[in-house]
Amino acid sequence: MIVCALSFSLSACAGGKNAHVLVSATATSFADSRIAGRHSIFVATTRAAARNKAEVYGGNRSEELGLVRVDMTVPLTHVKGALERPKRGKIDPAKTFAATSITAYDQSSFEQALRADIARRGGRALVFIHGFNTRFDDSVYRMTQLVHDAGYSGTPILFSWASAGRITDYVYDNNSATAARDRLEMTLRMVERAGAKRIDIIAHSMGNWVTMEALRQLAITGDHDLHGKLGDV
Repeated sequence: MIVCALSFSLSACAGGKNAHVLVSATATSFADSRIAGRHSIFVATTRAAARNKAEVYGGNRSEELGLVRVDMTVPLTHVKGALERPKRGKIDPAKTFAATSITAYDQSSFEQALRADIARRGGRALVFIHGFNTRFDDSVYRMTQLVHDAGYSGTPILFSWASAGRITDYVYDNNSATAARDRLEMTLRMVERAGAKRIDIIAHSMGNWVTMEALRQLAITGDHDLHGKLGDV
């Protein structure tokens, strides 16, 4: 297992009441010629649904594991290493990262969709666990930017734990991260069951705590490397 360092900023954006809208009924129409790439992001989350449905998930914790797929576009004007996210809920796919559709699943249908995608992409999967002070939309945008800029060809899976997305809520986030370890373990096992031949993990900031706790729990059960499927961490 290779341990590698990844450094980037994941601070939440300040803004008005629509600052964290992920989907919008008023999104600007666009031509395919203005899009640099499309990415389907599978998401497992311990977040509760947001009061504002356009935000999809908020910062409160849920007893259930939410399972969705977010279809994203990257603008042709994207600069590698940058994150052109919408401001104040104004989504223009020709200029910003944008969600074009969101599909919700139960566990069985999620695993079926995941299995089909993993098989189509040659058996590789990448699980990303975000860090402290991260809203749901920020985690989706960052995962999209990561796979797009890296030219990653495997199946991208975002594990989004219930961060409040506020710099003043470190204790809350730490507790949320700790509470999420069982669900991350469940997610990793789900990816393995879906037929992944290699599962790489990228964790940022407080996401490292969730990751190490989940891997520790796997090791306690006698499974140190997802039955030989664990790749780079």
